[in-house]
Amino acid sequence: MTERAPTTSTEQVKGSVKEAIGKLTGDVRVEAEGRRQKDGAGSPQGASARPQGAGPRKD
Repeated sequence: MTERAPTTSTEQVKGSVKEAIGKLTGDVRVEAEGRRQKDGAGSPQGASARPQGAGPRKD
């Protein structure tokens, strides 16, 4: 049996769950990881356009 790659919506849901768990437990690391996973699932490369650890843009 062939294993399929997870779809974008699946990755977004998993990221949302991690983010919610992080908020409930007060664990900012898990919350941020979930947010990154959720945001990264929507981009075509699977990663955020900004480098990891970059702060807000100052335009």
